[in-house]
Amino acid sequence: MNTKSRSEICRSPQKPLLIKHNHRFYSLKLSIFVLITFVLFIFFHTRFNLQTPPSWQWQSSIFNTNTKDLNSLLHKLRHSVTFVPLKDLRYTKEALQGHTWFMSYFYDTHQDGEVQYQQFPSQSSLGRVLCLKGHDTHDGSWNYYALAWPEALPYNTTFVKGLTFVSYNHYDYGNLWHGLSAMVPFVAWHKMNNCSLVPSRWVLYHWGELRFKMGPWLEALMDATFDGPPNIERFDDKNEGPVCFEEAVVMRHNEGGMSRERRMEVFDIMRCKARMYCNVSLKGNKEINDKVLPVIGMTLFLRTGPRSFKNETIVTDIFQRECAKVQGCQFMIAYSNNLTFCDQVKLMSMTDILISPHGAQLTNLFLMERNSSVMEFFPKGWLKLAGVGQYVYHWIAKWSGMKHQGSWRDPSGDHCPYSEDDRRCMSIYKNARIGHNETHFEEWARNVLNEVKTRKMEEALKKSTTPSYIGCGCS
Repeated sequence: MNTKSRSEICRSPQKPLLIKHNHRFYSLKLSIFVLITFVLFIFFHTRFNLQTPPSWQWQSSIFNTNTKDLNSLLHKLRHSVTFVPLKDLRYTKEALQGHTWFMSYFYDTHQDGEVQYQQFPSQSSLGRVLCLKGHDTHDGSWNYYALAWPEALPYNTTFVKGLTFVSYNHYDYGNLWHGLSAMVPFVAWHKMNNCSLVPSRWVLYHWGELRFKMGPWLEALMDATFDGPPNIERFDDKNEGPVCFEEAVVMRHNEGGMSRERRMEVFDIMRCKARMYCNVSLKGNKEINDKVLPVIGMTLFLRTGPRSFKNETIVTDIFQRECAKVQGCQFMIAYSNNLTFCDQVKLMSMTDILISPHGAQLTNLFLMERNSSVMEFFPKGWLKLAGVGQYVYHWIAKWSGMKHQGSWRDPSGDHCPYSEDDRRCMSIYKNARIGHNETHFEEWARNVLNEVKTRKMEEALKKSTTPSYIGCGCS
């Protein structure tokens, strides 16, 4: 048997023929695949074009060639706008997670740590604007809201230009604390937009009921913050038709969801704006006396009536004596009910230690410089019966960068005929007055004064500069 050499096998003519054959085979498959793909493309493209005209042809047929059908469509859209009550009675006792019973059909826009809000028109509203109907001041279920496309507003609509702030407040707009809590989210949204967007008007709701004014303190603060007095919408009693807004921002969760950092930024803006509005130094109480010691402002901020001190003279003497023992300490005493907004701004700018009973006047604490101190006092019975509301000034101190130095709770007071846990006792304790404990007050004042003195001396030695308030944090 003859055997070919390895070199002869490699030179065999069969291999080139095999390669040529495979090349022809794959070329044939590829040609068939391309042909089938092309035929299918032509088939489906032709079928699609036969069934669906191009978008420009569809638009032309609707908007240019069939005005009658267009008017009919707009007529149907106008009538299809459905108004539902602002106050959803299904959720009055317990709102669904992410909802409230105020405008309950919508979720809020919310990024982690930021303010929760609704904005109209927006992507989430599909470009629709907010419309309101009704101006009832006693029952929120008789006031209504709806969304509508700007091109198809309901009949008899009043269309309002500019930006509208719509506020829901669980409490009211007269109380300093409750009013401020409702305004904080608007300032946060304002800052998110580089403070470039200001409201043309405000719509105020309390439990879905329309309100027509803010308290003077709150109105002045909003005037300062937004560079103009708030224009509060009253609506036209003669016009029962809906009012639709070109732009609207709705807040219904107060500052809930905001991080501490964001809240502090908001309070920084309001503090700065309030001082500018009242022509008060932006630097706060940074004075150094003739002995090169920092000035410490200690303010006793008093109330009259409920939750006032039973013996103001003794309480005043205690804190005045302790202040006199510290070089550079200046003692001030004021009543919250006889000061204008700007008087309060000026007083707080000079205050490093705020001493006051629990009450709305303590809301002014955010107007002090950051790291300032608060000392709070309660009548008997509040710890067990007053609920979480007794901690609001702990919260605002934390949110605005202050230091809450604790609370003193009077162990003595009016007798309640019921058990100490009976809620009926709160009606007795709520409006009670506050006693004193001289030894405790003296020691407490000394500790706080020493802490503040040390902090301010450290700041002076470091020659720390005042934080920049250029643009009040909006630049």
